[in-house]
Amino acid sequence: MVFLRDEEETRNLMEKLPVVLVLATTNPGKTAEIRELLEDFPIDIKNLNDFGPIPPVEEDGDTFDENAYKKASWTARVLGYPAMADDSGLVVEALDGRPGVHSARYGGENATDADRCAKLLDEMKGVENRAAAFECVISIAVPTGPALTYEARCEGRITEEPVGEKGFGYDPVFYSPELEKTFAQATPREKNAVSHRGKALAEVKEEAEKILQWLEIHMPEPERAGCLGGGHK
Repeated sequence: MVFLRDEEETRNLMEKLPVVLVLATTNPGKTAEIRELLEDFPIDIKNLNDFGPIPPVEEDGDTFDENAYKKASWTARVLGYPAMADDSGLVVEALDGRPGVHSARYGGENATDADRCAKLLDEMKGVENRAAAFECVISIAVPTGPALTYEARCEGRITEEPVGEKGFGYDPVFYSPELEKTFAQATPREKNAVSHRGKALAEVKEEAEKILQWLEIHMPEPERAGCLGGGHK
């Protein structure tokens, strides 16, 4: 349970003590996307590239929820800062939900975004049902284990061929009816307004004050000073 402060007191805390939040990713596209979505959020957003190498966590969960929590919790414990991780993927109806939680590894360990899109389109050759959705679960964890969870979904369909040069991942083959274009044709702001990650992060923004209070409650005292901008051992 989050205990709410007076709004003015919370605002003062946010202004004086900016929160360091580590994104559990090295992906520059995802980092840029999240930074833009949270540009008004009073936190200092870092990612794993801002730290020395840390042991990787195996994303072997059966759900996006499990994988998001594993990444956030592991990063928070190793670095001593609150961490945010998302696990997201493309769920294709005609492929029984594939690639799903394996979206990032679809096509093999060393496959590029282009390789994964090509593999998907090859599997979808001749398939009339092109319905698909992007799903996202965001986990915000502290070193002691507790976490907050946010999730969202956006519907679309798989194109016949890649279209567009923007974005990353499966964006060139995902057509959004809301935008009337693929995610790879959309500007970052257009995409963020309708995307799975954008919707989940919008919930994070809406609960910014509650999250800051929750972090203060759950961070151990030595780490709390670093979490809230007062230095870290």
